[in-house]
Amino acid sequence: MTEKAKRKKKKSLLHEIVSWIIYIGVIVAASLFIVNFVAQRTEVVGASMETTLMNGDQLIVDKVSYRFTEPKRFDIIVFPYPEDPSVHYIKRIIGLPGETVQISGETIYINGEPLEEDYGKTAMGDPGIASEPITLGDDEYFVLGDNRSVSKDSRYASVGNIHQDDITGKAWLRIWPLDQIGFLKHQ
Repeated sequence: MTEKAKRKKKKSLLHEIVSWIIYIGVIVAASLFIVNFVAQRTEVVGASMETTLMNGDQLIVDKVSYRFTEPKRFDIIVFPYPEDPSVHYIKRIIGLPGETVQISGETIYINGEPLEEDYGKTAMGDPGIASEPITLGDDEYFVLGDNRSVSKDSRYASVGNIHQDDITGKAWLRIWPLDQIGFLKHQ
């Protein structure tokens, strides 16, 4: 093999290595961009959203929608638990900014009117801090789990009202288990 051929082969190998490094770098950057700004996978842990979501369900959370639209009543959202931000909660929005929420018995009142909804499948039990009227701020949401007898949600001071800036995103798509794949019902 001539010297010229050896240099050409070495240059070709170097070019291949650089190409692979750039390719891997682009893939890593795109993945980080998607996870931080577009969507992320989240696992449902616990029974607080049964029967809508079950323990072990795998979801894709849409992190883009709320940059352009406001969250709506009955949206299923993901947010970090205030006392441990590494833990994410999945709950349904019940009260919107500026509204007054109160729970009496098994009835949820929004601005003094009973809320028409059928997501809560179990007896609520303790109304927690919502036994007294709670007026939500301009960027606050009141959330409840669908399985209200076991849900740790806005009724409890450790969770409280959720600020819009603290919402990670909207639970959008169930990807596991396979026989349950599909878009989630919010409204």
